[in-house]
Amino acid sequence: MKTSRPVLFSVAIIAFSLVGFALYLQHVKDMLPCPLCVLQRYAFIAVGLICLVFALLPRGATKAGALLGALGAVTGAGIAGWHLWVKAHPSVSCGIDPLETSLNRIPTAELMPFLFKAEGLCSAEYAPVLGLSVPQWSFAWFILLLLVLFWAAFRQSR
Repeated sequence: MKTSRPVLFSVAIIAFSLVGFALYLQHVKDMLPCPLCVLQRYAFIAVGLICLVFALLPRGATKAGALLGALGAVTGAGIAGWHLWVKAHPSVSCGIDPLETSLNRIPTAELMPFLFKAEGLCSAEYAPVLGLSVPQWSFAWFILLLLVLFWAAFRQSR
């Protein structure tokens, strides 16, 4: 019986790698993360952790792990979609975002500010990465991970 374990491991590696790339953009390219960027990081980390944990559990748990990971990817895609809407309507984001204040006060942001502290504006324009903005890339990756996880959850075992 085939399992989805390698798929879950691969999705976890991709999700963690994308967070690593976000850290590169933040600390090397000086692209400050906004509150929506930080929420997308949380979503990528959630997808990665869910997939990693369920890949290590017994074989029967992989379908549940793929479905929970897909739920995390849907959440991340929703956040990225909202971020794209905000970027298309810059008047929505003005000054200090109230979400920023509350996000920066949760324990993970206080313990790991290099990863979870929101310092930028959601409407800030940065140079595109290979022709797309960071929220566009994020949205595309969440959709791709969602499709892969659905495939892993519902594929027929032969």
